[in-house]
Amino acid sequence: MRRNAPGLILMIACALSAAPGWAAAHSRLRLGVLGDPGRFDQQTGQHSQARLMIVGWGQSSSAGYFTSLFESMREEPILGLSTGSEGGAETITPGQIARGDGDAFLLAINQAIAQWRKTVYVRPLAEMNGHWNAYSAFNQSGTARSSDHSTAEFRKAFGRIYLLMHGGAGVNARLRSLGLPPVHGTPRSNENVRVIWNPQGYGSPDLPGNTAQSYYPGDAYVDIVGDDLYDIGGKAEWAAMDALYKAHPAKPFAIPEWGLWNLDDPAFVTQMGVFLTGHPRTVIASYYSGRVGSIFDLASKPRSLAAYRETIVPLGR
Repeated sequence: MRRNAPGLILMIACALSAAPGWAAAHSRLRLGVLGDPGRFDQQTGQHSQARLMIVGWGQSSSAGYFTSLFESMREEPILGLSTGSEGGAETITPGQIARGDGDAFLLAINQAIAQWRKTVYVRPLAEMNGHWNAYSAFNQSGTARSSDHSTAEFRKAFGRIYLLMHGGAGVNARLRSLGLPPVHGTPRSNENVRVIWNPQGYGSPDLPGNTAQSYYPGDAYVDIVGDDLYDIGGKAEWAAMDALYKAHPAKPFAIPEWGLWNLDDPAFVTQMGVFLTGHPRTVIASYYSGRVGSIFDLASKPRSLAAYRETIVPLGR
């Protein structure tokens, strides 16, 4: 969505003047990045409180591995969990996760979060309504994948992940209430974990059975609702993100990934500032990505970099 950048800057100024409590409402906004936060901070002038990293399922079953990982992920790590994406080999199905086949991996993360003792955001199986992810229920053609990939199995898998991340004495009772087998282990109780449910605002393929809501496990198994947004060819699905925000009024909101897909479009960056000012439940906005030479790297987008410095950086605490 292209708009006149100066006009959008004026919109932000109006929002600020009309809402004296705006700064307090956004005091919890975390700015983050996927990639090298040191380099990104030097580029933009922001202090990245959060760093997004995505690990493959079963990458390690050692709590020490994840503790070391957290130490490289700034104050509030965002840990993405994937079973295979962008054409990668699938390592476990949603049905297998629901039945407990991936519990050793989840317990290792649970233990590491307990040892970390600070906030960790866990973002399992993001963009699940996108066909490019192995855990989606649908192929690009619109045909359904196996029953182990159904939206029902996804919801159960997500519920299990949520319960094992939070831990505590009542885990098995809550698993039974979902019709799921018990966990063989002792998940630590983690008050410092926040689990992000992160679909796309609209399904790809865009089918009635592949909507974001089709994958929603219920309020009891989600801490934060998220959406990813990219500027592709000068277009971005702002309306879909706004609808997702409004669909879950009791939940904080996150944008774990947002970026410019191989173009320099400062209006998109400024519009993100407008969205953040107008959606005060947003607690995370993480740029994708700060990797050197990637098609998203702001180093190759001087006008967008200037807009980022002017519009986004001041929103961080």
